[in-house]
Amino acid sequence: MTLLIIGLILFLGVHSVRIVADDWRSAQLARLGEKGWKGLYSLVSLAGLVLIVWGYGQARMTPVDLWSPPLWTRHLASLLTLLSFILIAAAYVPRNHLKQRIGHPMLAGVKLWALAHLLANGRLADLVLFGAFLAWAVADFAVARRRDRRAGTQYPAGMPGGDVVTLIAGTLAWAVFAFYLHGWLIGVRPF
Repeated sequence: MTLLIIGLILFLGVHSVRIVADDWRSAQLARLGEKGWKGLYSLVSLAGLVLIVWGYGQARMTPVDLWSPPLWTRHLASLLTLLSFILIAAAYVPRNHLKQRIGHPMLAGVKLWALAHLLANGRLADLVLFGAFLAWAVADFAVARRRDRRAGTQYPAGMPGGDVVTLIAGTLAWAVFAFYLHGWLIGVRPF
């Protein structure tokens, strides 16, 4: 569990700099340059991600059950995860209504993904992993929306074509991950 927690601190910590120390981030960006900052950010993120994967894998070998989720929560988690993939796709597809309305669909997608996994899993490692991501995404989303309001940020108007591409891309990505990659990478087959 220690490696999982250290990984979460590194990964979510570096992703939280803008939440808690935006001025410091700007100073480091100016000092290191965009490439230097992104390089350091990527290295710390990658180290955190590796430790999360390794630590979560170790924690799953000696599970600590906290509760036993009912079977229906797995079905709900599948639906919520589909919606989270669509939200994540909306962060990258230009001119879609989700991006226009939500502003930060990636963070909304992470919130939904984490919530879905909390509902369907009842072990300590799951609570630590998905609970940390949920708490981070809730905080980051709130700060990002507040920053947008202060700056008067307006996102481009959504178009039907952008919505269609978002739905197709998100659904296809979800299907590939749910039916193929989740079992291979995580060791759990949702279907």
